Amino acid sequence: MLRSYLFTSESVSEGHPDKLADQISDAILDAFLEREATAKVACETLVGDNLIVIAGEFRTADPAIFIDIRDRAEGIARQVLRDAGYRDAETGIDPNTCEVQVRFNHQSIQINQGIVHANGQLGAGDQGLMFGYACDETPDCMPYPIWLAHRLVQRQASLRKSGAMDWLRPDAKSQVTVRYEGQRVAGVHNVVISTQIARDLDPAWVAREVRREIVDPLLPLDLRTDDFHVLVNPAGPFEIGGPNGDTGLTGRKIIVDTYGGACPHGGGAFSGKDPSKVDRSAAYMARYIAKNLVAAGLARRCLIQIAYAIGVAAPVSIMVDSQGTGIVDDARLEAAVRKVFRLTPSAIIESLELARPVYRQTAAYGHFGRDDVDFRWERCDRGEALKSALV
Repeated sequence: MLRSYLFTSESVSEGHPDKLADQISDAILDAFLEREATAKVACETLVGDNLIVIAGEFRTADPAIFIDIRDRAEGIARQVLRDAGYRDAETGIDPNTCEVQVRFNHQSIQINQGIVHANGQLGAGDQGLMFGYACDETPDCMPYPIWLAHRLVQRQASLRKSGAMDWLRPDAKSQVTVRYEGQRVAGVHNVVISTQIARDLDPAWVAREVRREIVDPLLPLDLRTDDFHVLVNPAGPFEIGGPNGDTGLTGRKIIVDTYGGACPHGGGAFSGKDPSKVDRSAAYMARYIAKNLVAAGLARRCLIQIAYAIGVAAPVSIMVDSQGTGIVDDARLEAAVRKVFRLTPSAIIESLELARPVYRQTAAYGHFGRDDVDFRWERCDRGEALKSALV
């Protein structure tokens, strides 16, 4: 008998304090990469009540670039706040008057010498283990709970920005609980939406409008279980939000960034890190591998793990786990992966075009399963090569 169970994932909006921090860190990264494709960046941001703190370690071949981005960092941070929808203290933080502290440092010479080899080849920027995952539950090869959770908060932002629901505010969260029968989606059990709103609105009216305009257009009736229900702002009126309501830190929403808890996470966050850091680049490559295996019909689900040692180019281990859904055994899938994909940091950066300044776009609504942006690691273009490698 197939096991029936519930599984839950969450997402947060671009105005959530943690996501503001991620976007600022990645906007700083993009600013460096626009000037120097090989810049080394490790940027961290703290967002607090009327306060932004940006710190990190950086290395550029041209010292003038370091100075320029350091001097521009305050303006970059303020623009991220504006783009997210913050206008003044009433909405959660005033982008024009909040305090912004910038504390940039130079990357350790010892770290740089350890990862940049004499022949120009990159060693891994740190030790670590990275996971990638894909499944056939959605067109984007993502688990359905996180896929839907992202789209709910994306719709909240779209309606807010268009003025269609101008009483919505930037800070929001979603949560989706799905019933599974075995490995298949049987229906959505419940949806939770917590959204910052303007003051003095009737909670019952807010709940009706959120369900009618955000939930109903995204969730067909035939995908709802018999006991399906929606909770909107279940703790009561959500009027104090953004950094005025909570602090935010870079890298604190790593499960939102990835697969909603449907697979393991290696522990490393993504945002603010240039692609020489395998925490980021190898996680993107692992997703690329997993998605191509699933999209090619070689497995219905696939988990990839890749691990590295700091300063060493080749991975110390690779694992392919099709969770019993592969058309051949996992050892053969793994052998095909080793033939088709180059897994040194330099090769990953080249094949996934990771030296481009695309990272701020990743910092809200997930790094994977996106059809609104062109992320190289989301392309399904290696299926035929994988099939040929199995022959």
